Amino acid sequence: MQNIKKIITSRLYGITLGMVAALLIFSTVIQISNARHYAVESSEISFYHIEQLLSENKQELADVKEQYRNTCLLDAEGIAYILQRYPDAIYSIDDLKKIAEFMEVDEIHIFDKTGRIISGTHPEYYGLTFDSGEQLSFFKPMLTDKTLRLCQDVTPNTAESKLMQYSALWSENGEFIVQIGMQPVNVMKVTEKNELSYIFSMLRSDPEIDLYAAELESGVIIGSTDTEDVGKDLEDIGISLSKAKDAESGFDASVNGVKCYCIFRETDGILIGRIITNKELYRNIPYSICVLAAGLLLISAILVQAFLRCINKFVIDGIYDVNSKLRMITEGDLDEKISVDTSLEFSELSSHINEMIESLLSSTDKISYVLNSTDVHIGVYEYSEKMKRVRFTEQVPEILALDREKSEMLFADQALFRQYIADILDDPVDGENSVYRLGGETEHFIKLKEISNGRENLGIVIDVTEETLKRRKIEAERDIDLLTGLYNRRGLQNRLSELFAESEKTGYGAIAMIDADGLKEINDRYGHDKGDMYLRSIADAISSVGSNGTVCARQGGDEFVLFLYNYPDEKELREDIDKLAFIQQNGSADLGDGLTVSLRFSFGYCMTKGETDTDALLKLADEKMYRNKSERKKAMSAQM
Repeated sequence: MQNIKKIITSRLYGITLGMVAALLIFSTVIQISNARHYAVESSEISFYHIEQLLSENKQELADVKEQYRNTCLLDAEGIAYILQRYPDAIYSIDDLKKIAEFMEVDEIHIFDKTGRIISGTHPEYYGLTFDSGEQLSFFKPMLTDKTLRLCQDVTPNTAESKLMQYSALWSENGEFIVQIGMQPVNVMKVTEKNELSYIFSMLRSDPEIDLYAAELESGVIIGSTDTEDVGKDLEDIGISLSKAKDAESGFDASVNGVKCYCIFRETDGILIGRIITNKELYRNIPYSICVLAAGLLLISAILVQAFLRCINKFVIDGIYDVNSKLRMITEGDLDEKISVDTSLEFSELSSHINEMIESLLSSTDKISYVLNSTDVHIGVYEYSEKMKRVRFTEQVPEILALDREKSEMLFADQALFRQYIADILDDPVDGENSVYRLGGETEHFIKLKEISNGRENLGIVIDVTEETLKRRKIEAERDIDLLTGLYNRRGLQNRLSELFAESEKTGYGAIAMIDADGLKEINDRYGHDKGDMYLRSIADAISSVGSNGTVCARQGGDEFVLFLYNYPDEKELREDIDKLAFIQQNGSADLGDGLTVSLRFSFGYCMTKGETDTDALLKLADEKMYRNKSERKKAMSAQM
């Protein structure tokens, strides 16, 4: 049950915060509406500027094209006059290049009366006619009408597909046609200024605001401040074409994954849109709301604190002192003592609480007595962040193999003890549940479990050294081949099952079946002891292969299995397989007593990458091994 102070405080803060929240929500709604209205108005201004620029640029482009056309024809007329006056220059490339440089043109081509290029500044065009491509055919009507003075629009030339503007006219004597070519630099500059992307770049003042232009019917983007979106559909970037065409004000959309507010208008058969990110649109709202919230909260806090100050005069400080001490005890600091003697009642209360704490501390001795009465080595310890020392039962130091000096040091400081436990938890025993190895001259294993509620930690330790050593011995005899120290058939199956359960982590791999050749011969000639040494030599040799993951096993008799895995690529894997082949050809076994024999074995392998059927892989490798054995026998027979 809450006290009066908390009840009044909570009610005051609840009512005040409720009113503040309502005012903030109302203010936010109004500001969002105003921001959207302003976005529409500013977009209308931007659309008007775009329309004005488009209109002005179109007129400028028409004027520049007409001026450039007249200049080209005047230059062609001047060159025709020069060549008519100095006919020898017609067939002189050097003279024509000088004339071109003087007249500031890029190309000069001379056509005869049949429309064939007979001279010019670019010999690669010689022989072309007005029928040699679409660009040249534009001037073909001049063959039938010598009064024509033609200027072609900017178009790629025939030889290099370079943008040029060509003009042509007849000489005054009607003997030849002069064609000049000029790169339309000024026209291209004005044309670029008329591109929507250029206009958008001139109008863009904020990276959070993008301009788009799209075809009205298809929605294909033909211009944008974000050039990566040009050529895409509006739908591809998250804008609904139907909303863009029909929305009278603006609408929300996720453009390229960013939440935005979109305003579109139709202009000259295209859709022009202004896309404003919500971050930019509502940029000032958080600040305004924060300022308003700070002001309202400050006023509320002043009023509440003024009222609470009056209430505090009637609160007894002793109650808070007792509650503070009890809180520390509750959090685990059982060394804390309560001593409030401002009144008889508080003194009696303090005495009763201290007696209760002493009773709790004596429970550790009771637990130790119970645990010592059993044959199981179990210890219990407890510590808390609020209590410096560690509480523990009698068997804990013995289970943790602590001498008296070290145990006193650790149990006197819970921070040191916590670090000591953390060091133990860093050395878990593989394959065991909550079993850890303690450092020392002899192997010592404990089972440790610790639970925590955030403030207090309770741990249980059990000495499991004897059980762990027995289990390890049994597992070793079950899964390990005693002669070679490799996995036996059962151990191999268990290990492969573990690996192939997560086959995606084994990378590139290979399973090889290996059969020792000549074992019977060695047993018959030198005895079974030498045969065992021969098998161990083969086991050592194949165990040395593998730069990454390796599993070696003796299936029984003279059969071995080698599994190579966790290779990043097939090339590195094949290098290790080649090592096995090298050992097959060049390996030797030391059988003792100065006796050395060649290692002879057959092997076959198959590659793996994500397969999980180990039986199928082993069967395939076995078939390849017998094929290798047969080939080796044939090779040995041929040598004999």
